[in-house]
Amino acid sequence: MANRIEVDAMLTVSDVAHLLNVHINTIRRWSNQGILKAYRIGSRGDRRFRREDIISFLSKQGSK
Repeated sequence: MANRIEVDAMLTVSDVAHLLNVHINTIRRWSNQGILKAYRIGSRGDRRFRREDIISFLSKQGSK
């Protein structure tokens, strides 16, 4: 049950795209390039993102 709660707390590609104000394909590309850390879940390999990783990404972008 704890694993399910942890997965539910993670962000989808669409969630991250809305937060960063970019297209969902940009999020997928950044994930493929390793710019954003993504976790693959389920049999389809859907991407999920930890909120902490997105905050870290934003703080690195702000310091450039």
